[in-house]
Amino acid sequence: MDIFLQQLINGLVLGSVYALVALGYTMVYGIIELINFAHGEVTMMGALVALSVIGALALGMPGLPGVLILAAGLALAIPVCVALGLLIERVAYRPLRNAPRLAPLITAIGVSIVLQNLAMLIWGKQYISFPPVLPQGRYEILGAHITDVQIAILVLTVLIMLA
Repeated sequence: MDIFLQQLINGLVLGSVYALVALGYTMVYGIIELINFAHGEVTMMGALVALSVIGALALGMPGLPGVLILAAGLALAIPVCVALGLLIERVAYRPLRNAPRLAPLITAIGVSIVLQNLAMLIWGKQYISFPPVLPQGRYEILGAHITDVQIAILVLTVLIMLA
């Protein structure tokens, strides 16, 4: 029973992440009527910018509370993602508004490749993990474990979906 419950929790958390990704794709498609293959890369760039800020603050100001470090990372990552999205839309997608459907699709794939390579040039090719800036609580429910991060993912997904 505990294995089933653990897999149920894991499935709900992973499904929540997929739901957020699908929501992002749906919103973009609803606005510009284009499947933006660079959607994930824009998110990646925001995560890497946030990671850079978090890493710099965690090393430079070790006494700073984790919530403030995380807020500072988000405060910079959000405008970077907005600016990147606007730049991509103006430079790559807007000129192709009246082009055949295949042209913007190919452009979206190209933008995705460009952003991947740009990220590799700036941050390198190795895997990077977020440092644990928040408390790492772990709870047991009927033999299954759930972490604070998993709870935050579930709660934020429900709130964002409702909004």
